[in-house]
Amino acid sequence: MERLSTLATQRPVVIFSRSSCGMCHTVKTLILNYGASPLVYELDEDPNGRELEIALTSLGCKPVVPVVFIGGNLIGGANEIVERQMNGTLKDTLIRANAIWV
Repeated sequence: MERLSTLATQRPVVIFSRSSCGMCHTVKTLILNYGASPLVYELDEDPNGRELEIALTSLGCKPVVPVVFIGGNLIGGANEIVERQMNGTLKDTLIRANAIWV
């Protein structure tokens, strides 16, 4: 859990993903389109991926991926990111976290 906390604060946007996950790709693309440079951890390619999955599950993340942290705060998965996009708060969240400047 401590490692997860450390990883989640390494950049303004941190995404835990799987390389073969379509929703993960969608979330990454959406955030990239704002001009943010997320740090992406592909759990299926990380030697500690299983340990990270267990930590994410213990935070209540179901499904385990994608999981997005913005400004060190757990935002959630694809549903929460899409909801913020639709209600217009995703951009403001990224700006407040210094992930984007426009």
